[in-house]
Amino acid sequence: MDCLFCKIAGKEIPSNIVYEDESAVGFLDIHPSSPGHTVVIPKSHIADFLSIHDDTAAGKIFDAVKKTAAILQRKLTPDGFTIGINNGKAAGQEIEHLHIHLIPRWADDSGLSVQGIVKNKKWSVEDIKKKIL
Repeated sequence: MDCLFCKIAGKEIPSNIVYEDESAVGFLDIHPSSPGHTVVIPKSHIADFLSIHDDTAAGKIFDAVKKTAAILQRKLTPDGFTIGINNGKAAGQEIEHLHIHLIPRWADDSGLSVQGIVKNKKWSVEDIKKKIL
């Protein structure tokens, strides 16, 4: 498989590892949005969030996200974090391997909240309710 993140997880490509355990690795993003921007990936290839095969895998991935965030909190003392997953190309997923972004935030960083990323008003709440409820 020619997956960049699988190669990072397998130590075929060097990275700046912040956290690692038996099932996941967190490393500094090479195009950071803020100081300490870290990407956490499962070591096994999982294409995207909807491809997580079971709750155990999801729990292990998010346990690694939490432990990585704790390291960043201790070392960088940000005021908060934006934690996000771009799922699918339309959402900005550039590498087809599940990855969770941990973006340290400071009160004065001028960044947006997750809700500020997209402002698609294509359907009303009533239209959505009819489709999914």
